[in-house]
Order: sequence, then structure tokens, then C-alpha cells
Amino acid sequence: MNDSILSLWQVMAQEQTFGLVKRLFQVDAPVKIFGIYKYPEKTYGVAFSFAKDVKISLDSFRNLKELTIQLVQDTAYKSNRLLLVQLSSLENLDVFACLCDNLIGVVRKCGTSSDAIKEIINQIEKWKAMFDRKQSDGLTLLEQQGLYGELIYLQKLIDRNLFSKVESLQLWSGTDKSVRDFQGKGWAVEVKTISVNNSDQITINGERQLDDTLLKMLYLYHLSVESSRLSGQTLNDKVDELRKSLMDDMVAVNLFNFKLMEAGYFDNHRPLYSTRCYKVRKENIYHVHNAFPRIKENELRNGVSHVTYSINVSTCTEYLVNENEHFNCIGSL
Repeated sequence: MNDSILSLWQVMAQEQTFGLVKRLFQVDAPVKIFGIYKYPEKTYGVAFSFAKDVKISLDSFRNLKELTIQLVQDTAYKSNRLLLVQLSSLENLDVFACLCDNLIGVVRKCGTSSDAIKEIINQIEKWKAMFDRKQSDGLTLLEQQGLYGELIYLQKLIDRNLFSKVESLQLWSGTDKSVRDFQGKGWAVEVKTISVNNSDQITINGERQLDDTLLKMLYLYHLSVESSRLSGQTLNDKVDELRKSLMDDMVAVNLFNFKLMEAGYFDNHRPLYSTRCYKVRKENIYHVHNAFPRIKENELRNGVSHVTYSINVSTCTEYLVNENEHFNCIGSL
């Protein structure tokens, strides 16, 4: 199996066969997956072959700027159709390759061709939003700060070697708008990164964020940072540090890059983040349980939802745990 569809595209590009060529991507999946390349236009893409009786609608993808989505007859398999996803601009090839690798990984986990096609459509919907963000003005200051804190915790998780690098990245769930930032089997971690000016006051978003009802262990990782333009580590520095620590595992690198894009971090925005530096001033881990100050979902009156509230962690010292204890606990679950 190729480590990345980019490797397959590079081989096809070197062959310079005129017209649209498709090459089977060697993976076990409920649909056949192909890398596609059109010469001399230098158009890259991915294709999925599936039975004609699987229903599919492409109505929402008619006016995409970055991608071309088509449904055509599969000439190699008469009872099948081909879903073609092609990139419109070479400028975004690395991003597109990363998205395709992630999509292939998702499709491999599906049980049926119908499930696979549904998942493909869902993922392309996400791609639309990602490419829109890529054309935006980048992350806000609060989003940059929040992502920096999540990357600090992710680095700690990887360095502990409790899980493989890929597994550690899969535990990072905050980029996909999950309730909490890291979610494991029976445990979860919510990361809060606060500026030093108001470092003990934390905003909780939703009645489920600190609700441990369905968990064995729930933790709050509180990071206090000072930002400046003079010294410290930039968000770009932290991204590069993690990429370097993952570089011996191409699957992990691809997954990390995909997670960054989910979070709204794109390399074309790097100049926007090059002068804002962070210094960690304080970090604490709290075990959220018992009478920890919070609002739980089952405590709300009927009709009340989407609650936002603040807590002052200076009153939570009895719930503090040290880093070794924290990681030992999640590693044992």
C-alpha cells in the first residue's frame, strides 16, 4: 500500500500518459478507490467506484471554486458509477492530498458501499468549509491561543508514549467541534488556555463540557500564557515542533496536517502568526468530579440548554493532580 495518494500521483505524473488516467489505490475498502491524473492539464484527483443502485446527490457541490465533483459511468465496471473528485488548482495540492488520505482512511472503516458513499459526501461537505477558511483572514487571536494550548497538551500526550503517534492524534477531538478537546476510552480532557491578565477565570461552553456522567475520568487542563511580540514561542514554532516529532511516521504527519486544517490552521496563513509569541506562565490539571464547580446536563430545568458560565479555578485546589498521576490514570483505562 502507498503511504499517501501523493506518491501515486507522482508516479502517474511522471508517466505523462495523455488524457485522464486512473490507478487503483491498494487498500481494503467497500468501494474501489483510484488515484486519477489528467495530462497535460496536470489535474489531480481521487475516484470511487460503486454500484449504480447506491443513491447519491451532488447538488450542493455545483459551484465549488477549488474542487470539481462529477458522477460518470465506470467504463471498467459496467454495473458501477465513478465519483470523481478533482482539484482545480495545483497551489493546493498538498492540502488536497492530505484531505484525500484522511478520506481514504475513513472509507476503509465503512462496512458497506452505501455507508462509504455517505461518508465521502459528508467529508466533501467538510472540505468545502475548510477551503472557505483557507481563503479567510486566518484564526482570531483567541483561536490562535486556544490552538496553541491544545498543541501543548498534544505534545505532552505524544511524548508520554502511552499510545502510538497516530492513536494520540486520533484522541485529539477538539478540531472536529467535539464537546471536549481530547477524548479517549472512558476519559476526556478539556483544555483551557487563558492569558495571564485573567488567568484564573475560565469560561465553560455548554452544560456537557464538564459533565463526567458517561466518563470514568474527566480532566481540565488549565494553561496560563503571556503573549508578546518580543520573545517566546509562536504558534508556527509549535506546529513545526510537532511536525518534526512526527516526521518518522507519514500517516501521523498526514493526520496531524488534516487536524490542523480542521482547526482552521493553514500554512498560507503562517505570516499572520509569525510575530505573536507565547510564554507558559502556569499550568495545572484538575480532576473534575464530585463537587467540582460546574453545571451538569441533568441539573438543568426543562427548556434550558447551551449554557455558558465561568468558574474561578483558584477555588479548585483540592482537585489538582500532578502530571504524572494524570497520564498514569488515562494510560491505565
